[in-house]
Amino acid sequence: MIRAMIEDNLFPDLSIVLIETSHPGNIGAAARAMKNMGVMNLTLVKPFVFPSEQATYRAVSAADIIESAVVVNNLDEAIAGCELVIGTSARDRRIPWPMLEPKACGDKVVSEHNSGNKVAILFGRESRGLTNDELQKCHYHVNIPTGKEYSSLNLAMAVQVICYEILQSSLSADRSDASTSWDVKFANAADMEHLFEHFEKTLVEVNFHDPENPRQLMTRIRRMFNRIRMDQMEVNILRGFLTAVNNLKSHSPR
Repeated sequence: MIRAMIEDNLFPDLSIVLIETSHPGNIGAAARAMKNMGVMNLTLVKPFVFPSEQATYRAVSAADIIESAVVVNNLDEAIAGCELVIGTSARDRRIPWPMLEPKACGDKVVSEHNSGNKVAILFGRESRGLTNDELQKCHYHVNIPTGKEYSSLNLAMAVQVICYEILQSSLSADRSDASTSWDVKFANAADMEHLFEHFEKTLVEVNFHDPENPRQLMTRIRRMFNRIRMDQMEVNILRGFLTAVNNLKSHSPR
């Protein structure tokens, strides 16, 4: 039996992000699943119906999570201050991304949270999950294994599984992670978006990238830098280099 009493908001730097949830009852059920596991921060990206009495009703004793939920217009707003972003994905992608199993996801989230990094876990639409563009903003994807006969999980079930693994990891006494001793804070999602925009602009300037025929260039660049987990100083160094390239290009006679 799950321990009866869990301290409120065990993970103040962790946010569960639900994107374009179509049914308000699913928001309430997800909030209830979160609170069972001591996760209290909910962000909603363009929910179809919210606020909603049905969301509050389905939340039962987690109505406080519904009342304090942050509602934003786009994903960039939701993850702007986060140093680690993990997206839930139920299917393989054309370009594979670093993947985590739920238990490894729990370990990673707790390690990052204990290091003072803000973490967001993204859950997509009930009908089709996260878009490719949304998944490309993530450092990792997490997939929940299921039986072959029926692989569909509803939104609240998926939230429950991931939050359960996070709680279990936090209760474990024998975890260790070398990333906790990093000397500079990791770059957050807003820093990385500015870097990607600057990188693409520079690639176009030097005629290396054709935005009319992009192929998969920027997708692979995003995957590379998200896999590296750049810190703030590394982003500043790279953007300084790109600025130097921009300046050379602007002063070139041809």
